[in-house]
Amino acid sequence: MSLIVTGQRCGARWKARLLIGLAGLALLAGCSSTPSSGVRVVDRAAQPQRPQVTTGQYVVKRGDTLYAIAFRYGWDYKALAARNNIPPPYTIRPGQALRFDGASGGTAAVTSAPATVVTRSTSTSSSSTTTVIRRPVVTATPATAGVSGAGAASPGVAEPTPVPAGEVVAGGWTWPANGVLIGKFASNGSLNKGIDIAGDLGQPVFAASDGSVVYAGSGLRGYGELVIIKHSDTYVSAYGHNRRLLVREGQQVKAGQTIAEMGSTGTDRVKLHFEIRRQGKPVDPMQFLPRR
Repeated sequence: MSLIVTGQRCGARWKARLLIGLAGLALLAGCSSTPSSGVRVVDRAAQPQRPQVTTGQYVVKRGDTLYAIAFRYGWDYKALAARNNIPPPYTIRPGQALRFDGASGGTAAVTSAPATVVTRSTSTSSSSTTTVIRRPVVTATPATAGVSGAGAASPGVAEPTPVPAGEVVAGGWTWPANGVLIGKFASNGSLNKGIDIAGDLGQPVFAASDGSVVYAGSGLRGYGELVIIKHSDTYVSAYGHNRRLLVREGQQVKAGQTIAEMGSTGTDRVKLHFEIRRQGKPVDPMQFLPRR
């Protein structure tokens, strides 16, 4: 008799455990069926960006260039070179300390880590009017400072500082890719320092103007595979999130030349992030590119 009772008790415990397990599985299934629209996807490239760094130092690593370091920390490369007593052709070496403040630097080798870490940002805010960008067309002069239509600043975003109309880059400016304009320049708020153009994986990315490639790599956080082109002592342009780079540092390129394949490195979707910087400061590319 006691064996029967014990067996019944064991069976009851087993059934109770089974019911608890089934309830747990049902709860997990309910969680996994949550609509994807409720999940927030964060683009690492969309983190807030600090202004120009004016304190601390950066220790040069293998593969760094002065142009890339200046780009990363919001400096004009000539100003950063002057701050650190680095003459043309602006050669730097691993272990060299580049100062952002008024202290002496440029030649001392140090082993400590960089005192300042900076991240960049991009925005995926869309224009109310979809702008489709087609095959680039080279123009002899930059667009005027006034921006209208899809290139106008969004409500609540400060108008960008106009660029002097007399400044012309050799070869003019052309669109860097075909596709849909999905992100615009913003001087505050989302802090998008350029424009974003959506397209297909592997489609060509073009040089926006004649120049020399001063950086080609993936060492700048948030940009993925990146190309930086120097157009003059005043202007550089940047092309981020590429799948594959087709140019090398030191190579001369022409406006409209294919320099990379569009991709999604360092971001959450296939797109080109494009910037133009004047003396190290981001400016609205729509002031330069041909109007559509």
